[in-house]
Amino acid sequence: MSQQQMNNNTSSSNIPVSERYWTLVDKADKKFSKIRDLPYYERNRYDTYFYKVFKVYTQLWKFQQENRQKLVEAGLKRWEIGEIASRIGQLYYGQYMRTSEASYLSEAYIFYEAILTREYFKEGSFQDFNLANKQLRFLARFLMVCLVLNRREMVHQLVNLLKMLVDECKRTFQDTDFKEWKLVVQEIVRFLKADTAFMNIRPLRYSLVLDPHPDVLPHVAAPVARKNLRLRDAVLSSYHHNEVKFSELTLDTFRMLQCLEWEPSGSFYLSAGGKNGQNGALGSSRINHSQDIADPTLPPNPRKAVLYRPSLTHFIAVLATICEELPPDGVLLVYLSASGGTTGHTLSPSGSGTCFNAAENITRDFQSHTIHSDGTSTSSMSSPSNSPNPSASQKKGDCISYHTGCLQFGNCGSGGLNCIYPSDLIPFTRRPLFIIIESDASEVFKAISGAEKGERAALLLSPNCSFPIGSSDASRHSVGSLLTIFLTAPLQAFCLLLGISGSDIEMDTYKHAESLLSSSLNDWGLTLATSDNLDPVWAQILGDQFLRRFLLRFIFCRAVLTLFVQTYNKEEFHPECMPALPDAVSPRTSAFQTAVVQLAKLFHATKRFVFTEAIPLPDDINSGTRS
Repeated sequence: MSQQQMNNNTSSSNIPVSERYWTLVDKADKKFSKIRDLPYYERNRYDTYFYKVFKVYTQLWKFQQENRQKLVEAGLKRWEIGEIASRIGQLYYGQYMRTSEASYLSEAYIFYEAILTREYFKEGSFQDFNLANKQLRFLARFLMVCLVLNRREMVHQLVNLLKMLVDECKRTFQDTDFKEWKLVVQEIVRFLKADTAFMNIRPLRYSLVLDPHPDVLPHVAAPVARKNLRLRDAVLSSYHHNEVKFSELTLDTFRMLQCLEWEPSGSFYLSAGGKNGQNGALGSSRINHSQDIADPTLPPNPRKAVLYRPSLTHFIAVLATICEELPPDGVLLVYLSASGGTTGHTLSPSGSGTCFNAAENITRDFQSHTIHSDGTSTSSMSSPSNSPNPSASQKKGDCISYHTGCLQFGNCGSGGLNCIYPSDLIPFTRRPLFIIIESDASEVFKAISGAEKGERAALLLSPNCSFPIGSSDASRHSVGSLLTIFLTAPLQAFCLLLGISGSDIEMDTYKHAESLLSSSLNDWGLTLATSDNLDPVWAQILGDQFLRRFLLRFIFCRAVLTLFVQTYNKEEFHPECMPALPDAVSPRTSAFQTAVVQLAKLFHATKRFVFTEAIPLPDDINSGTRS
């Protein structure tokens, strides 16, 4: 060791432990403030920032552990230790959002769980308003991590703790307005009411217990599949008036986010066994952390950027950045769920439901439901006297828009800044795009097909008219968007369409139906792979397990809605895709009608569908529950 190093060590040892600790805290705080608001989508640019700040917090955490007694004697509070652990948890979650690496999410959970079990924020929280707020923020962040990680038992436990803490804070700090925290509680309760145990009988993630291994997927002949593309990135964005959400994660984007990840070792399915508990014991999931480790032989999760109410400029900036970083064999998934920039009369096969009508130029004035106001005007405008529906146009939240054929991601008071048009996506078709549009204005996005700038895009388009599902018809989005549910939980979507909920179903019937559907999807995948007239756009993505699963579930959704009595021969209620798929997977073929009738038979619902020919049923179709 050099003389200078010895002098530095001697000088450092003369500095009191508490002073060295607070110097480290100050250094960590400064680095954390620089990275806290960095965008999730510019991943490569900010990697070095993350590692620098994480290195400082690692040093800080280790230092306080080694010198805990001296620091406590010098006045260190338990909540200050909790604050460091919470920051580390935030760093891990932020890095998960940038990279989609599940290990970061698991690490965030471990730190947050330690804070909860050791009650770092509890002492003195009802005497100090700032400390109470720290505990509330910690619970909200931990809730988000548990939701994404699908730890539902801990989610319900945290919701109960959050409710009790907000109520206690209201009693203790009577002069303080806790309206924002009441909104947080209302949001998560509404979210869990929509995303029930029934919706999570099967994991939304890709599970090797239930889904085919990538190595066994049928290959498409080389002349048809000129490329073999892999899903590398996804942009997920959703905004509907009064939609179900928690923070900036909506029900639609949450389900898509889940569906674009690997289920670690099938742990959800094996441990839950098809049942979700409502209450978990404190720390009950600690022993299961090893199950969160993904199989290293599997490809990485595609990276995802989740955007809530993006302005057009922000949306384009994100797309441009991701396209710039997309590898040569990569395809970008763009998922957009929003109401169209024009709304019209209500059309429905049974007197209910909503439908896009391009003839009318009346749009909703969407209100912001985020905790932090973005300063956007929400003032409504009255309709002119010659409006096709003056009474409807004058309702609060409605306004006149002269923009047609777009998706609205916010109120229309800011003109086109909150509108996304088909033409906005066309410049990015220089790279392979897989586009999913969930909207009553989905039809206008057909304009992308044939206008591409280099690579033909694959499009899955929802029906223009939405058939109401779930127990409540009050809101189209009370349980989520129909096509999205079919893409992420197809059997649950089938049941919801029939009016069957979790309380109506027997698990043996459900498991039999799941087996039938799984077998049908695999057969359809083989049919596509061996088809002589499969369009190269679909052929080049069939080798990707995530995109293949979306496509097969779309085909199932199309078949169900085509044969469903109330949407039969009503094209506006049928989803579409571009380019066209082979006739071999047409909804009216015998194979597809057989698959649908088998499922319908299990749920005593064959009369709810129209079959164009007599479909023989296998002898082993057993009876199920009443619909």
